[in-house]
Parts: sequence; C-alpha cells; structure tokens
Amino acid sequence: MSYDLYIGDRTFSSWSLRGWLMLEKFNLPYQAHLVGLYGGTMAQEMADLAPAVLVPALRTPEGTVVGESLAIAETLAERHPDAGPWPKDAAERAAARWLCAAMTAGFGALRDACPMQLQHVNKGFAVSEAVQKDLDRIEVLWQHAQATRKEDGPWLFGRYSLADAFYAPICARIVGYDLPVSDAARRYCETTINDPAFKEWRAEGLKVTYDPFPYDMGVPVRSWPVAE
Repeated sequence: MSYDLYIGDRTFSSWSLRGWLMLEKFNLPYQAHLVGLYGGTMAQEMADLAPAVLVPALRTPEGTVVGESLAIAETLAERHPDAGPWPKDAAERAAARWLCAAMTAGFGALRDACPMQLQHVNKGFAVSEAVQKDLDRIEVLWQHAQATRKEDGPWLFGRYSLADAFYAPICARIVGYDLPVSDAARRYCETTINDPAFKEWRAEGLKVTYDPFPYDMGVPVRSWPVAE
C-alpha cells in the first residue's frame, strides 16, 4: 500500500516540492498526482480531497486526507519514525521543528518577491530591504542548526531531515535569483540543488513548457548551474 501525493507544477510549486521530498528522500511508497495549477482544473481535481484546497495534499493508504505541509510532515514522521525524518537527538529535533515552523509562517517578502522557478537564474535581480531581512534571518536559523547538530555532514543537521525538505525551495530561490548570501549558505544551496532527488524533480518539471513563462522578472537570465 502506498500514499497518494497531490502536487502542482514542478517548476514553480515550492510547497509541492517540500511534500514530494518528504516521501522521496525517506523512501516511503507513494504515487504522485499532478494537479493543474495553471490549467484552471485545480478545484475539480482536488474536490475529493476536501477540505484540502491547496497542494501538497496527502492521502494515506487508509484513506485519511492530510493537508498543509507541516501536518503532512508530522503525520509521516509519526507513522515512519524509523525512516529518520527528524533528528534522533532531542535538541536537534526541537531545532529542526523550529526551523520548519519558521519556514511555514515566515519569509513572506522573499516568497512574494522571488517565486520559485527552476528554469534559469535571474541576473541583476534587485534585492529589497525586506527580502534581505528574510535572507539574514534564514542564515541565522541555518547557523543555529549547525551549532546544534551533533554530527558533521552536508545537511542542516548533518544527516538529511525534514528541515532540509522544507528549505529546499529557499535554496532554489537563492540560486534562481542569485541572491546575496554567505559562502556557507551558498554551499548548502549548491548541495541541495545537486542532490539526486532535487535534480530528478527539476528534470521532470522541465519537460513542461510555458508560453508565456509565468514569472518573467524583466532581467537577463543565464543557465541553471549544473555540478560538474
């Protein structure tokens, strides 16, 4: 038996990416169902998932529907603790939950000004004071994670956790808009976008073309970075 995960367009749906990574990175069985965010069919395709109206939405093998990314994360962690979605150490686990909650509730300026898009890198994007404030706060939280963790590794808490799934779209925004962050933060972003799961998600998204492109920022663009 497997989960049914309802997601939006892979190139743009940041919350869908989070939900997908929760299942993909922890090797949980699932079937993904694409909902037409831009085709006008979203309400019809999600009618059977009420009261959920946004993606991602999850249906458990028993038929229970779960909406909202944080609720999906906690549901999967409760059902599959041995998969390691949260760090084992209590202090790390508390910090990881904190980071996920902060992501869910905050960084509105960054999210509004820089919609996630995985097609190219925008060059010369003007960073507002509000966006810079969000970036600074994100770096503080990432530094807190690194100070809290008990083992080394490329991820926020050494090993991959739900916190990394929640911040993957932030990394995509930093890369996709060439936003100013520290060298350490940029290395973490590069780790994220070069992870095999993220690359698989992006590759599937690029199979769909858009005319016009939904998020044309009116600045020059260059190719998305690819690890050698």
